[in-house]
Amino acid sequence: MDFVLFQVIWFLKKYRNGEFCTLPHAIELIQTDYDDLFTLLRLEKEIEVLINPFLTAYLNDVMEQLEGQIASAKIALARLSSPQLYYVLSGNDFSLDINNPEHPKVICMGNNPQKILTYGAVLSLYTNRMFKVINQKNKLKSILFFDEFPTLTTDVVPTISTGRGNKVATFLGIQDISQLRKEYGKEQADVIINTVGNMISGQVTGDSARQLSERIGKIMQDRESLSINSGDTSISKSKQLDSAVPASTIAALSSGEFVGSVADTPQQKIALKAFHAEIINDFDAIQKEEAAYKPIPVIKPVDNAIVQRHYMQIRQDVRDIIESETNRLMNDPALAHLIIKKSK
Repeated sequence: MDFVLFQVIWFLKKYRNGEFCTLPHAIELIQTDYDDLFTLLRLEKEIEVLINPFLTAYLNDVMEQLEGQIASAKIALARLSSPQLYYVLSGNDFSLDINNPEHPKVICMGNNPQKILTYGAVLSLYTNRMFKVINQKNKLKSILFFDEFPTLTTDVVPTISTGRGNKVATFLGIQDISQLRKEYGKEQADVIINTVGNMISGQVTGDSARQLSERIGKIMQDRESLSINSGDTSISKSKQLDSAVPASTIAALSSGEFVGSVADTPQQKIALKAFHAEIINDFDAIQKEEAAYKPIPVIKPVDNAIVQRHYMQIRQDVRDIIESETNRLMNDPALAHLIIKKSK
């Protein structure tokens, strides 16, 4: 799927200097007939060699191989075909370089629990692109917060590993380590967990509690045993290396209690990196702050008619691209051979 989508996006990037290079246009173009799709893609010399295996399979009626690649992309991308998503995913309202020194910005995106698979793909696209543009030198300090991180499909490890050097702080919120393993696989999930320098957790159970307890480490603890028999009573004291915060303690944390470990720097040493503490909130101050919140201003009023009109325009753009390029090829004898017309 990624390979086919890459070719379509590359064509749109080169066509008219990227005027129509948006994900909605790519979705619509990839849904067109194979004749029109292959005719357009082979116009771009840089991807002509990449499209040849698909074109050969199509012309030789090896449809099983072709459908396995392109049809899977069509089905997956068809879930994103909606007026609302097309409106959001097109246009140039803003860029994702949130730490641009000249134009810093705050970007807030949210998912819909009922449409996690659909919206999660879109959010993952934005997130992966953001990782690339912000993790660079000579940018402002920036911070990334991801709540319910496992609902995204991103390559976050490079940002965690190298982002600190570029003043990028990344916060990943997950319910449980098992949730991360379910979505990312055990190997990738373990890489993420072992790469982060700071870990803060509330109540968790099972393997998450055990792994967190091991991460916090062990300390020497005093032990006292009392022995009573018919003749006398004896008390013995000893020291034993044991978990600083046992898994059973983590599994029984109350609301507001947290455990974890933090990383330091050579310039700012932290003597006690592990902790077990309770956060004390000033609820009166929080309520006053929330009461003073102002509604988010409407920058640009949008109604359903505008969204629907935009949706139809994108579909028309793709039809116009196909018609325009086909006519150009037909009217040029030197290029007419590029038109694909497979006999039915």
